[in-house]
Amino acid sequence: MTAATHSTLFPQVPDSADAVLEGLDPEQREVATALRGPVCVLAGAGTGKTRAITHRIAYGVRAGILQPSSVLAVTFTNRAAGEMRGRLRQLGASGVQARTFHSAALRQLQYFWPKAVGGSMPRLVDRKIQLVADAAAACRIRLDRGELRDVTAEIEWSKVTQTVPADYAPAAAKAGRESPRDPAEIAQLYSVYEDLKRDRSVIDFEDVLLLTVAVLQDRHDIADQVRTQYQHFVVDEYQDVSPLQQRLLDLWLGERDNLCVVGDASQTIYSFTGATPDHLLDFRTRHPGATVVKLVRDYRSTPQVVHLANGLLAQAHGRAADHRLELISQREAGPEPVYTEYTDEPAEAEGAAHRIRELMDAGVAAGEIAILFRTNSQSETYEQALADAGIPYQLRGAERFFDRPEVRKAGVALRGAARFGGNDSLLDDAVDLPSQVRAVLSGEGWTSEPPAGSGAVRERWESLAALVNLAHDFAAASPGATLGDLVAELDERANAQHAPTVQGVTLASLHSAKGLEWDVVFLVGVAEGMMPITYAKTDEQIEEERRLLYVGVTRAREHLHVSWSLSRAPGGRPNRRPSRFLDGLRPGSTGAAGRAAAGGAGGVERGFTRAPAAVPRRKERTPARCRVCGRTLTDAGEMKLMRCEDCPSDMDEGLYERLREWRAVQAERSGQPAFCVFTDKTLMAIAESVPHDERELARIPGVGMRKLNRYGADVLALCAGRELVEDDERD
Repeated sequence: MTAATHSTLFPQVPDSADAVLEGLDPEQREVATALRGPVCVLAGAGTGKTRAITHRIAYGVRAGILQPSSVLAVTFTNRAAGEMRGRLRQLGASGVQARTFHSAALRQLQYFWPKAVGGSMPRLVDRKIQLVADAAAACRIRLDRGELRDVTAEIEWSKVTQTVPADYAPAAAKAGRESPRDPAEIAQLYSVYEDLKRDRSVIDFEDVLLLTVAVLQDRHDIADQVRTQYQHFVVDEYQDVSPLQQRLLDLWLGERDNLCVVGDASQTIYSFTGATPDHLLDFRTRHPGATVVKLVRDYRSTPQVVHLANGLLAQAHGRAADHRLELISQREAGPEPVYTEYTDEPAEAEGAAHRIRELMDAGVAAGEIAILFRTNSQSETYEQALADAGIPYQLRGAERFFDRPEVRKAGVALRGAARFGGNDSLLDDAVDLPSQVRAVLSGEGWTSEPPAGSGAVRERWESLAALVNLAHDFAAASPGATLGDLVAELDERANAQHAPTVQGVTLASLHSAKGLEWDVVFLVGVAEGMMPITYAKTDEQIEEERRLLYVGVTRAREHLHVSWSLSRAPGGRPNRRPSRFLDGLRPGSTGAAGRAAAGGAGGVERGFTRAPAAVPRRKERTPARCRVCGRTLTDAGEMKLMRCEDCPSDMDEGLYERLREWRAVQAERSGQPAFCVFTDKTLMAIAESVPHDERELARIPGVGMRKLNRYGADVLALCAGRELVEDDERD
């Protein structure tokens, strides 16, 4: 039997403890047989970590070393806990508790509440948003739906990091969090929220952990009872534990060290929720005698996919990157990853749908295909493209675009404006369909500039921005279209997207794809501004974006398609570029050389006591310098000219004037501003370099392929001093 993460389970229960170990590779076997003391399993993507730890528990139970009822296996999702319980039953280890942190804590809290506190336990609220809204009303602070979600997220982060209301502002600043409101307001809302819970005798999700921690800290008799019950602990996805979860784990353990943790620092993608890989990376420091097992044999992905995954992390830096693992594929060779550049987002979506149709016609099941994107707001374009191609799909971790509350509310507003717009002062200055839509949606929260930061406010804005963009595209395709026509178009689109979801292509954000895998994965929108996302500013945030892309790449078993578009909409400015994370990895690109993995090859380390040697950081990219004086350039315009603004220019003034006159004619013909043809800086750069052929012209910043095809012949003719032939003379 091959050790594969997606292989079928044993058809029958193994007949002995030794039979449980059959089919494990050497490192997985080390995990399964290391049953005493602290054990740290560093498991790369696709290396069979769940297989290793379930076989570890089962082997211990079947060999009589572990009592099933004394083992508590903890993971992060109900799905993962259910899968673990199923595997353990198949291996003959029924009776082992496999739960999430919250489920295990809630079970203990319910059992011990009468003894520890007395009376009935407070009611657990499923959703805290209404309580946050009530707290805002009590504070006379107005929050829209998006702000309610963001403030709720800040309260959740505060509680899992064990931050009290009075300490919120300094703690958020220290963590580099961008608060959705003034930190003092957040602290006030947080404090009143806690008061309301006490007044109403309710607790929230985070309180389950906090109260369990409090009971175990204050009541040593109860803590001893729990420790008598559970004597062996296994924690999956250990890189995602929060400080509060680690505190609870420490209390469960007491002075004992029968703990096995499993994780991969390179898959830390939830730091915004309070998760930190520090506990995983510091495990050997806290437990000097720990057995450390590294799983690097990748049974999921082909060597080609694994090569790209390794390449992504080879260019990373930071603490997690210093402990990365070099994966080694155990599969037969497969196709190389496909990299595709598109002119615009609709073309990218149509291209993905076309390729998916080809794969399905060739026999690939729709359920084995996924399209992964950075933000949920990207889903609508792909929903439409798949629907147009008659391809069934299902959304994971996101609502359908037209089912999102802000989209439904915007639809109501647009429908009302279409019927009664003549009496709406908002539309008095709206001269065309796009401006009418902008005016209506401005009342729903849309602004011309996106909000700073991430979270619900940003997602809500992106949904509304998608409608604004749709209005522009619709008006361009149907001149003279009315607001009523657009509303009808929106209704048709909403109806067309109700495709069957059984065995459909999965549409998912990269975050919601964690822990899943498919035969075919399309990574879309892999361009600067989306990957890394625009609001990722710090080095830590950029590196988490890189890890997010790594997670996306490692979801693919065999076929991987990576794509990006040069502009958002058809005819838009092609000013996008592929993600920096692909530099040096995709064909034809250059980038910094990678470095060896400090995590090393797979194997076992026993009693590790020394910190690994420091890893040299990669060299920084060479800055752009002025070709005249050598000063470092930072201004975008100066970088386009490759000289300082006030340095001497060798520009051909006559050519520059001819280019400006030609640009004015082109702008008038196309009905767009002159800078949309070429900016002044681009014209100056052309007049300074005086290119002789298309290759030289294409090297000038601001001259993309689309403009080269459209204007190249004219520009080169002007550079050569030739007179241009008018269109009617050419005929």
